[in-house]
Amino acid sequence: MRGLDAPSADARGALHYQVEVELAARLRSASKEERRAGLYASIYQERIERIPMHPLLVRSKDDESRRRAAGVQLRLLSPWLTRDTVFAEIGPGDCALALAVATRVKTVYAVDVTDVLVPSLPHVDNFHLLQSDGVDVPILPGTVDLIYSNQVLEHLHPEDAGDHLQAVYAALAPGGRLVCVTPNRLSGPWDISRQFDPAATGLHLREYTTSELSDLLRASGFSVRLMASYHGRHISPVPESAIRVFEAGLEPFPLAVRRPIATCLTAIKVVATKPERPPAPTKSATVPS
Repeated sequence: MRGLDAPSADARGALHYQVEVELAARLRSASKEERRAGLYASIYQERIERIPMHPLLVRSKDDESRRRAAGVQLRLLSPWLTRDTVFAEIGPGDCALALAVATRVKTVYAVDVTDVLVPSLPHVDNFHLLQSDGVDVPILPGTVDLIYSNQVLEHLHPEDAGDHLQAVYAALAPGGRLVCVTPNRLSGPWDISRQFDPAATGLHLREYTTSELSDLLRASGFSVRLMASYHGRHISPVPESAIRVFEAGLEPFPLAVRRPIATCLTAIKVVATKPERPPAPTKSATVPS
C-alpha cells in the first residue's frame, strides 16, 4: 500500500510535466550563444534533480532494465559492428549500450551533455565518455565508422539541429553511417506532455516526421535510406516514397485518428551515410518548415 505521504502516480506525472514545460521554455527562449555555453547541460542536470522518479533515472539504477534496453539496441546495430569499428553514441544516458558495444569494437565514444545518469563506470580501455555542449561532437573529424543517435534530436532547439547534424557528419569517416532514431511527430507527442497536450511542450523541443528528418539529413550532406526493424531485428528496406505518401496522407487527420495509425512508424529507422567523396558545397542545413 502506498504510504500517506507518498505522491500518487498522477501527482508525479503532473510534477514531471510542470518541470519539463518550465525547462523547455528556458531552452526555447535562450539565444544560440546561451545554449552553446552550457545551458543544455544545466537543464538536463536540473531535470533529474527535480524529478527524482524520472524513468531514465529509475532505469539507470536497475541492472536488468539497463541490460534489456541495451540488448534491443545492440541487436539493431550488430550488422555494422566489427572488431575494427570506431563507434560513437550521441546521448548515451546510462552508457549501458555503449559499454556493451565496447566488447565488440575497436573504440567507443559516448558523447553527452551530462553524466548525471551514469553509474560508476568500470575501467574499459577502449571506452571514452566525452562532454558536448549539446551541439558539437568532440571527436577527431573523419574518424568514426558508426554513430548512433537514439531519442536525441527531438531534444535540440530547432535552430541547433542542422548544426548538430553537420558536426555528426564531420566526425564520420567517408562511408560512415549514422543510425538516427527519433519519435515520429504524427504519433506524438512522445514526451511527458503526451498526457496533457496535443503537441510536444516538454523537453521534446521539436518532433519530426520521417520525411522531415530525411530532408534535414540530406541538407547536412548525407544520403538516406529507410529500414523497418522490430525489437532490434532488421526486417526489410522501406521505400521512402511510400513513407512520404503515408505521412502526407495522415497529417490532416485529427490527433485521435492520426495517432494510433501512425504508431506503426515507430518501426521505421533512418540510416544516413556520409558519401565516400565530399558533395558539392550547399547552403547550411536548416530545419524544414
